[in-house]
Amino acid sequence: MQGKVIVVTGALGALGRVVADVARSRGALVAGIDYAPSQMPATTERIEIGGVDLSDAAQAKTAVEAAAKHFGRLDALINIAGGFAFETVGDGDLKTWHRMHALNLLTALNTSHAALPHLAASKAGRIVNIGAMGAVQAGSGMGPYAASKAGVHRLTEALASEWKGKVTVNAVLPSIIDTKANRADMPKADFAKWVTPQELAEVILFLVSDAASGVTGALIPVSGRV
Repeated sequence: MQGKVIVVTGALGALGRVVADVARSRGALVAGIDYAPSQMPATTERIEIGGVDLSDAAQAKTAVEAAAKHFGRLDALINIAGGFAFETVGDGDLKTWHRMHALNLLTALNTSHAALPHLAASKAGRIVNIGAMGAVQAGSGMGPYAASKAGVHRLTEALASEWKGKVTVNAVLPSIIDTKANRADMPKADFAKWVTPQELAEVILFLVSDAASGVTGALIPVSGRV
């Protein structure tokens, strides 16, 4: 991980912060991109680019180019930016489907599209996407979210095939991540069964590492102790 330049989207969220922190602790140079604003001053080891709507292709490209300019290159992209909505099809609103599509699929698509030329120039270009176990078989109320994450799975497979030999592209499929927001939404759940952000970060960063050079097109379940 030492010296690798990694872009993390959704870097100011619960999972993104952990991934970025662990990567930096292991010597990586991290560019964090997020919709939320950031006042963090740039250094030689890190840069935070806030106020970016990654569902907009032009904004995604501008942010990625800023990260590449700051560090001089890019080695890996970790697409964490996204969102969740629980809504049944019959009682729901089509706006939710559009919102989930934009937050989960378009963010990954636009950022990957912008980063791929830089990643292909690296000796070890990597993309890691965040899919979802709930997109393998969707339950009631999971339609909009699962459909968007299923799109992330197919995007991962397509990119892996298209860029094989140049950039590895994989996805992790978490179940429920143990975050404050999820605990608040499901207070009666057994939190001990959920996957922690730290556990998920370990799998993500393995896929970024040199040890995972032979892994591409994989959709890896990270389901905790369910």
